[in-house]
Amino acid sequence: MLTEQFSDKGLAQFAYAVLSDETAEIVVIDPARDPALYLDFARQHGATIVAIIETHPHADFVSSHLELAHATGATIRVSRLVGAEYPHEPFDDGDQFTLGELTFRALNTPGHSPDSISVVVSRNGRDEAVFTGDTLFVGDVGRPDLRESVGNLTANRETLARQMYASTRDKLMPLADDVIVYPAHGAGSLCGKALGTAGQSTIGAERATNPALRPLSVDAFVAELLRDQPFVPRYFAHDVALNRTGAPTLDESLRRVPRLAADTPLGPGVLVVDTRPEAEFKRGHLPGAINLQTGGKFETWLGSVVSPDEPFYLLAADDAALEASIRKLAKIGYEAQIVGARVGSPSEEGVLPKMDLARFREHPAAYTVVDVRNRTEVEHAPIFADAINLPLPELRERTDEIPTDKPIVVHCAGGYRSAAGSSLIAAALPDATVYDLGEAVTTFPTH
Repeated sequence: MLTEQFSDKGLAQFAYAVLSDETAEIVVIDPARDPALYLDFARQHGATIVAIIETHPHADFVSSHLELAHATGATIRVSRLVGAEYPHEPFDDGDQFTLGELTFRALNTPGHSPDSISVVVSRNGRDEAVFTGDTLFVGDVGRPDLRESVGNLTANRETLARQMYASTRDKLMPLADDVIVYPAHGAGSLCGKALGTAGQSTIGAERATNPALRPLSVDAFVAELLRDQPFVPRYFAHDVALNRTGAPTLDESLRRVPRLAADTPLGPGVLVVDTRPEAEFKRGHLPGAINLQTGGKFETWLGSVVSPDEPFYLLAADDAALEASIRKLAKIGYEAQIVGARVGSPSEEGVLPKMDLARFREHPAAYTVVDVRNRTEVEHAPIFADAINLPLPELRERTDEIPTDKPIVVHCAGGYRSAAGSSLIAAALPDATVYDLGEAVTTFPTH
């Protein structure tokens, strides 16, 4: 048996291909949007993809399960509770299939979602690995607050938290200590709150070190699991629904995005997302544009600021950056919302001024400080005592809460979100003076 882990660092997402050497057949588990990764793996090993397993309808990325099935003839297996609208075979407690010496069996493990499963792989009757989806992570368990209003089955967060308690204790912990744990996400994912950096673990290691698995009453577990969960990006519900129906073919979807010439004027009344580096954006941009720089978490932040039904223009520094940004947005299913994509910015009407950092240090009370970090970040590490906390995902709807009688200074933890936040505020409050504190925030102490 060969297990290949595919990692998407931007979304902190793991997908897997399990190859049976005996039969030259592959099972793909929780594939990302681009099926080429798994098709290439199959070609490299002279093997055939015969099954695709979805552990649940993912909220944070779009899966290629349907496209991959069309390309290979593989069978999609998923819990019957998903209510999947694509051809599939139910895969729930008691269901299993074999590839040579390998047996794949389903465990219903609700908690992150009511339709979550984990997949145990055994060889010659001995359990070797478990693919836990978003149920069990390295150092954490999945968040239970994403399915209260979306999906074939909905459940409130308290109910799902109680189910998570039972799934981890009654379904996963009885597995042998040496069973390898392969989760669907790692550190940086918003599907949990304290994921570890490792890409795999073992049942024994998690039993010994995972804080969510220590001895707790169910009530204490529920209270702890629900506390301090991260924000929910706008696109999450959209992706759950899209993954239940199956996403369109990636390459065809990418080709449909209109590419515009560099001098093409952009239509009025449509959001403009400018992905250029913040220094370039500040020197000149279209009035009203927002600066979401392409980078490690670009798709997550865009999907947190822009609604899944909202059209927008996409601007980038060059052709390569433009195509990379479009592909990143396809990972969350946003490519269809791009009404035009082009290089550069045709206007320098919009400029963000450079702040006098020394004056700000001497007279911080002369400014209105807006902290766009998440609430838990502010609670655990406040920086400016009188700052107004408006988390970036909520900022577009809450700019009217910002006083404009003083210059406005925007900050986050390192500079990325403050670049986005300052552009949002400047677009919403064109008569205000808006500064981005940027990376200089790291020179101020937390309290």
